[in-house]
Amino acid sequence: MPRQLGELEDAVMTRVWQWNRPVTVREVLEDLQQERSIAYTTVMTVMDNLHQKGWVRREVEGRAYRYTAVSTRAAYSAALMNEAWSHSDNPAAALVAFFGMMSAEQRDALRDAMRIVSPEVPEVGDHPADDAGPEAER
Repeated sequence: MPRQLGELEDAVMTRVWQWNRPVTVREVLEDLQQERSIAYTTVMTVMDNLHQKGWVRREVEGRAYRYTAVSTRAAYSAALMNEAWSHSDNPAAALVAFFGMMSAEQRDALRDAMRIVSPEVPEVGDHPADDAGPEAER
């Protein structure tokens, strides 16, 4: 299971994921420098660390490496959520608390995702008891 990325690792990976193409240290550096003062060697070290940790693969092109993400940000986020959930002593309660923190848009996205993963899961209002009215509760 991947550990959470550090702040600078996340800033680098965000660019690699967003650009969705092989990138050089120089490209990442120039983009990061729009937000902060940072040295080429720092970015090079972070990208080498990300390679060593398995987040990116790299190929030599001339005298530089081009780095490509090994997986997507969505896969990374899912792995973090799964890791956190698996460490709970009460997974059901953890899910209830997590769902309670969600916005309406996030809950809609969750419903959409559940339909994709488990198409047989009924929608609210699609269950026969939902339409039967008070008589069905007897």
